[in-house]
Formats: sequence, structure tokens, C-alpha cells
Amino acid sequence: MTPVSPPNETGRQSVLEARGISMSYGAVRALSNVDLSLYPGEVLGLVGDNGAGKTTLVKCLSGVHRPDSGEILVDGTVRDSLNAEQMRSLGVETVYQNLSLVDTLDVMQNFFLNRELLYRNPVARALGLLNKRQMYRATTERLRELELAVEARRSIAAVSGGQRQMIAVARAISWGNHIVMLDEPAAALGVRQSLQVLTFIRSMAERGVAVLFISHNMQHVLQVTDRIVVLRRGEKVGDLKTADASAQQIVTLITGSDLVVAGKDTKV
Repeated sequence: MTPVSPPNETGRQSVLEARGISMSYGAVRALSNVDLSLYPGEVLGLVGDNGAGKTTLVKCLSGVHRPDSGEILVDGTVRDSLNAEQMRSLGVETVYQNLSLVDTLDVMQNFFLNRELLYRNPVARALGLLNKRQMYRATTERLRELELAVEARRSIAAVSGGQRQMIAVARAISWGNHIVMLDEPAAALGVRQSLQVLTFIRSMAERGVAVLFISHNMQHVLQVTDRIVVLRRGEKVGDLKTADASAQQIVTLITGSDLVVAGKDTKV
């Protein structure tokens, strides 16, 4: 299968790159020789039908899974053996479909999970005392900036599904200053919150952050991305500049057959 040729990126250094990534779950081939490059200040859409390999690819890129073969590079350096925590230390933030929030913790504790602030006092630091006041203050300010009407001290178990989604996205945005990957970040959101997430995504790109965006909502993909990569049955079958692509063309690549795309809110 010959994929659509990618746009010319000559002279640009990718911040995240996959080369020949393949992975299987037993007899099921999830990914087959997939290449992908992500550049500074770019929003790259990753689309495909259910089971196309999108989430598996993101988990490989974020260090959750180790692919069977291929290379993963961050800032031009091969990083194949790193786990998720080590990838985060390189500036790779990810919002997974399960959101990775801890129900037994409150909003602030989830915001600062594995990034807890200690007091500057040497004795307090030696004792491992957390500066909860500063963390709650910082979380409250960030929630206010992002217009999230959630108390920083509220338990994650007590918030709605949409609020959980927004909190996970807000956390990634807050810490993501290099690479952010979002797997269906607006799936559980209403129209207003979805538009807010899209605004967040574009604002990150404007700050030079590289964003990988997975969505089944074609309108969102065409609205917010600069380039679109299409997966079908674990293979890369398209790499298109968004400005040159149409919804019908993308759906054709996803399905492998010509379809008439009706309406502007097409989901694939």
C-alpha cells in the first residue's frame, strides 16, 4: 500500500519522530512500519477508524508501550528505551483516553502528580514536606485562567465526566511546553468546552509547542490542524497539509473507498 506523499519539510528539525514503528498484540498487528514527524509550533492531526492504531501509536510515542521494531526520536535523538515518566522529563505530555486521573486525589494533587513542590527550607525539604499552599494557589490560578469552574480542593471522583476531561487537558497544557499529545480530548465535552479545547490547542502551537491531536470529529480536525496523518489497519496511508485536504478525501483514505461526505460535522 503506497501512502499519500507527505509535505516537504526540508530544512526543519522535528521534535518528535517515529521511524518504521511496528507493534503486535499477539496475532493482531496494531501498527506496521509507521513513520511520523512532528514539528515545533505544528498541530498534527492523527485520524483513522476504530482499531486503526492511533492510540497504540501515541502510547509508543509517549513511552507507555515499547514497539516491536522501529525508532522513536525526540529532538533528533533516538529514545526507544525510555518509559512514560522519562519521556515526560523530555517535555512530552500526553492526555490518554482514560485521562490518567487518580480518583482518590483532589484536583490540585492530580495537577501536581509526580511534580509536587517542596518548601525551600532545607530542613523541610529533607523531611519531604509538601508546599500545598503554593500548589493550591497555582492550581486555582490556572483553573481560573482556563475558565474551569472547579475547586482545586475538590475530589476528582466528585466532578463530572466533562470536567474530568477538561482537567486532564488543562494539566497537559499547563506542563506542556515542548510536545503535547491529545487522544480524543473533546470526546466527552459539549460544544462550548470543545471549542475551548481547540482554542487551547492553537494557543499552544502559537507558543511553539508541537501538538499531536487525535479526533474522530472531522470538523475539529480540519479547523485546528496544520497537517493530517491517516492510519488504516495499522498502516500509514496519508500525510496531507490540512489546507489542501477535504473531508471527503480524508474519509476516503480512512475507509479505502469513495464516500460522499454530508454535512460539516462529519465524524470518522
